[in-house]
Amino acid sequence: MTQITMPQLGETIIEGTILKWLKQEGDPVLRDEPLFEISTDKVDTEVPSPVAGVVTKLLVAEGATVPVGTVVMEVDDGSGETGTALDDAAVVVGAPVGAPEVGAGSEAEAPVAAGAPGGSPDQGPRSQILSPLVRRLAAEHGIDLGAVTGTGTDGRITKKDVLAAAESGSTGTATPADVPAGPGLASVTPLRAAAPAVAGPAQGDIVEPMSHIRRVIAQHMVGSVQTTARAWTMVEVDVEHLVRLRTASKEAFTARHGVNLTYLPFVVRATVDALQAFPPVNARLVAEDIVTPAAVHMGIAVSYDLGLIVPVIKHAEAMSTVGIAQAIADLAARARAHQLKPDEVQGATFTITNPGPYGSVASVPIINLPNAGILSLDSIVKRAVVIEDAIAIRSMVNISMSWDHRLIDGELATRFLARIKESLQTWDFAEDLGL
Repeated sequence: MTQITMPQLGETIIEGTILKWLKQEGDPVLRDEPLFEISTDKVDTEVPSPVAGVVTKLLVAEGATVPVGTVVMEVDDGSGETGTALDDAAVVVGAPVGAPEVGAGSEAEAPVAAGAPGGSPDQGPRSQILSPLVRRLAAEHGIDLGAVTGTGTDGRITKKDVLAAAESGSTGTATPADVPAGPGLASVTPLRAAAPAVAGPAQGDIVEPMSHIRRVIAQHMVGSVQTTARAWTMVEVDVEHLVRLRTASKEAFTARHGVNLTYLPFVVRATVDALQAFPPVNARLVAEDIVTPAAVHMGIAVSYDLGLIVPVIKHAEAMSTVGIAQAIADLAARARAHQLKPDEVQGATFTITNPGPYGSVASVPIINLPNAGILSLDSIVKRAVVIEDAIAIRSMVNISMSWDHRLIDGELATRFLARIKESLQTWDFAEDLGL
């Protein structure tokens, strides 16, 4: 018997959500055949079977979020032996060595000492057992767990109990700091500091639970706004020669390199150059230390069916405009097909978002922590501008940056953007395109 656990798909991943079971109890399964789909903070993916056999037990419900290392299913491999998450004979898909053993089910049990905040000592012998999921939901909704009656085994508070309390408005007086963080959850940011008074749904309204990805995006965005000292700067760039170059060469470029030529690779290439000229913009804050990477790992924000994801072009400083264009096309296509690997959405040192194709003319993006800045490329539009005391019609674009004033000052931010502007207006990209 082989026990399959929630895999760890990256060093920072501590939990995952079962999106869909691809095999049911009694189904035969081949080695490397997908067993279930999972969603983590970083990526959605399928988990393959490490053995051939028959599925005997599904231990976690679809939609449940469990810690890495949790046993989620059992497969009878015909060996007659039962392996656990910590047994030498067990096959633990992606789990870290020495992962703590946790109980099966939709909520791992993490004991809390009697009398701890958020406990309910008089409700049963298991009322003090609060899962990471329960703690996180309580923090998000501002629920005082001491005022919640548990309906689980021996009085244990369950996910349904917390959600019911949130829906009824019985939040008590707890703040996120009142809820015990539990192992690995101290950095989770609540969606709001306190639950506001919100009218319930009216007839005809569509009501659906927030998806795992949407919740993660919300936590990251709120965390960024609450953590960074965000400032914003914009420059106006004359890209007339880039528009003419792209118009004249896009068909030949596609035929030769196999991807469409957009304006984003030009901007990425110029931004990489500016990051190398002004390294502090590529830095990150770790406690009270400023860490400045030698490499440029460029995050590219990609919109897909579940929300927003940021695949990363590693070592962009070593790439030509052609290489950057091919990398962007590859990562974007695989992001929208849910085929990215966990390492491909981690490690960005700077981020670029591109709302321009949708008509945006000025954007104030939220910084993608731990980056110090995020650049926005808006729509290219024809405008009347003054050139050498004469009015001319030129293709213009606004390029802006949200930046963290803890790491970057206004002069540096402005010089950085000025460098990008100068490069886009003066560089001859024709040779770099290989045409």
